[in-house]
Amino acid sequence: MRELLPALHAAMNFLAHAVLAGPDASHRLGGVLGDFVKGPLPAGLPPAVAVGVQLHRRIDSFADGHDAFRQSRARVSPERRRVSGIMIDLFYDHFLARHWERYSAQPLEEFAAEIYALMAAHAGLMPPRLAEMFPLMRKYDWLSSYRSVEAVGRALDRIAVRRLTRPNTLAGSAAELEARYREFEDDFLAFFPDARAFAEAFRLGRQ
Repeated sequence: MRELLPALHAAMNFLAHAVLAGPDASHRLGGVLGDFVKGPLPAGLPPAVAVGVQLHRRIDSFADGHDAFRQSRARVSPERRRVSGIMIDLFYDHFLARHWERYSAQPLEEFAAEIYALMAAHAGLMPPRLAEMFPLMRKYDWLSSYRSVEAVGRALDRIAVRRLTRPNTLAGSAAELEARYREFEDDFLAFFPDARAFAEAFRLGRQ
């Protein structure tokens, strides 16, 4: 259920979008850029990267309407409900990293290294805010670090201070992941196969 007040949404669930973008490198790049490309797609964006951005947006819309994702948002405490979308995005990246072997035969660290190399090779396409954070993202291997609840907590705390311009209650929100860990995990395990099927259908032109 959507709140009466508009929800704040500025997450950095890079890992899920990189996976759901599929095997095409340009689509993956667009998936990673997606949270930072707002409004009309830039004219200079390569067509295949633009498809990745469009897929990113469609996945976000799909998630907002999915029963499991909505159930996860409903589990968040009332005082953090406006930032619940950000929280659940990062919680789901955590569970994707924890259950990585279910979804990929490639080691997570190897996959992450490929994403960092892809981003570095196309640094000129990065929006400024992403370009600013990318060196830290690669240095500290954020994608693989999401296996850790502590790393997810640090990411949420960074977003609270550096990406959200309005006062918010996001800081410390990893405590809610720990408090209802199994319920959030069950939600993710129900959601992610459906998200993969949706993304594959989009890439095949059926969505």
